[in-house]
Amino acid sequence: MKIICIGRNYSEHAKELSNPLPDKPLFFMKPDTALLIRNRPFYIPDFSNEIHYETELVIKISKNGKNIREKFAHNYYDKITLGIDFTARDIQKKCKEKGHPWEIAKAFDNSAPISTFIPLSELNDRNNIRFHMDLNGKTVQDGNSKDMIFSFEKIISYVSQFIYLKMGDMIFTGTPAGVGKVNIGDRITAYLENKKMLDFMIK
Repeated sequence: MKIICIGRNYSEHAKELSNPLPDKPLFFMKPDTALLIRNRPFYIPDFSNEIHYETELVIKISKNGKNIREKFAHNYYDKITLGIDFTARDIQKKCKEKGHPWEIAKAFDNSAPISTFIPLSELNDRNNIRFHMDLNGKTVQDGNSKDMIFSFEKIISYVSQFIYLKMGDMIFTGTPAGVGKVNIGDRITAYLENKKMLDFMIK
């Protein structure tokens, strides 16, 4: 099982971090040890003073494929959930300044909390999926799949040129604007449409 993450897939998020808009999907990987499940608490690691939340729609690959054509890509995923791409922003900034890879800021243990997957068939329109995240009861991120620069199908088609996709692989599809720092004692809740998917504490 692989965890593939798409960066800068919402224009407003790219702007808030002063990043240029990509002309093709940008992706990086997280190991399976990044997964945090069943709403277990997230413990802030001692190597960072600036852990940011990034709420994302996460799709699950439903069958194996390589060099998948975009028009067929809708056949390769059938479940969706919400996840948080926790990012050590201070470390990421230093890596960028030095031109180094920044997996160290993205792929650390427990950096990918996810909820239980639900069938896409339970949603009305996969191209119009609203989601939002509350921090201590206040909405800080509010996104919709229709605002993605690259659709689910485009992402699958592009990534599969380089990486053989297997059943069970997960793709984090990018975060909308509103990312920010978490602190000990914070509570994160996140909703897919009106269904609560995540509810956990920061420790």
